[in-house]
Amino acid sequence: MMRRRTTLLTGCTALALALGATACGGSGPVSAGGGDKALDGQTVTVAGVWSGSEQKNFQKVLDAFSEKTGAKTQFVSTGDNVSTVVGSKIEGGNAPDVVMVPQVGVLQQFAKKGWLKPLSPGTVKTVDADFAPVWKKYGSVDGTLYGLYFKAAHKSTVWYSPDALAQAGVKPPTTYAEMLKAGHTVSDSGLAAFSVAGQDGWTLTDWFENIYLSQAGPEKYDALAAHKLKWTDASVVKALTTLGKLFKDKQLIAGGQKEALNTDFPGSVEKVFGPKPEAGLVYEGDFVAGVAHDQFGKTIGTDANFFPFPAVDGGTAPVVSGGDAAVVLKDGKNAKAGMKLMEYLASPEAAAVWAKAGGFLSPNKKLDLASYGDDVTRATAKSLVEAGDSVRFDMSDQAPAAFGGTKGAGEWKLLQDFLRDPSDPKGTAAGLEAAAAKAYQD
Repeated sequence: MMRRRTTLLTGCTALALALGATACGGSGPVSAGGGDKALDGQTVTVAGVWSGSEQKNFQKVLDAFSEKTGAKTQFVSTGDNVSTVVGSKIEGGNAPDVVMVPQVGVLQQFAKKGWLKPLSPGTVKTVDADFAPVWKKYGSVDGTLYGLYFKAAHKSTVWYSPDALAQAGVKPPTTYAEMLKAGHTVSDSGLAAFSVAGQDGWTLTDWFENIYLSQAGPEKYDALAAHKLKWTDASVVKALTTLGKLFKDKQLIAGGQKEALNTDFPGSVEKVFGPKPEAGLVYEGDFVAGVAHDQFGKTIGTDANFFPFPAVDGGTAPVVSGGDAAVVLKDGKNAKAGMKLMEYLASPEAAAVWAKAGGFLSPNKKLDLASYGDDVTRATAKSLVEAGDSVRFDMSDQAPAAFGGTKGAGEWKLLQDFLRDPSDPKGTAAGLEAAAAKAYQD
């Protein structure tokens, strides 16, 4: 089972792994290095969805914390359903100290249930100084900061084969209209333009969100995300109409709509960067690079590159993000040490550990871009940080799971139906509104 896209950040060997609720022992205190060893003999338990290479790389961060403070660490992989696993651990008197939460909606749910401790004044001060205000907003509930965004995703990147574009004589476009025109040129040269992962409904929500943010603007995006604006609004119908032009153009989609609906996310990357390319471009987040590199041996920057999702209809180029926020549970056995871990995770020093290992982006403005291992990741990170307050968190991740995060239901299914038949944007908007109204009411 594949995890939600906010947690798929470049740790691509993890894509193929089943996620079990297994505990993995961390590193104990290390005698060398700096720090005052103030937490000597204490253990901090951290729960999160990560497994495979993501868990391995996060463990390097925890090991660095151990070296600095003397604390031992233990990481528990929760699998996809973080809220259920954490809830059962709290009920069983075995709550972790820190949880890495992959959705804004889940963070809000935890806070409203009274599970979370507000972050320390020191962490709040660091967040105010080193992160764009938008990250504080997404980590706060009713004005109190509970979540620190340690790891981010840049979900406004269009990945392409430089060979395919060179063969077609096409340069990376800067507007959506130019992108579709370039796609036709690529198609005329022998490859389909876009590989679309329609089997995974979440990729279709990401297509919609980028178009909507650019076309309708951030204020309407925020209103729609909070369901203060109805999905029947003319701006939604317009964005669906724009997306529908791509979906119904058989020249632009590899294998047409039917094949797109049978293509999952890793498969969509394979159609561009695998041994038998069928398309020149694939839209998804920065984590595409990891699949292209880990599974298909592509050198990022040479065999695989990206351009920013282009501006739509004269709007601003969108920057849609996802991310994992660290929170401290009230019921953790060592919440005080958990708070010390939060202070460490807020530092550029902690972010640099994973940045060096790869498969990671940080929203921390103070992290030196030289910490990243390649120019493409540096460019992605720079774009995310420079977007500042114009960054918008993945809209479906802000919604109740029944609408924005359930396979075969809500937004995922309705956009799959729209990919199958994009002829009625108004009807699709009405279906989305009916599903949203029920989910937000529940």
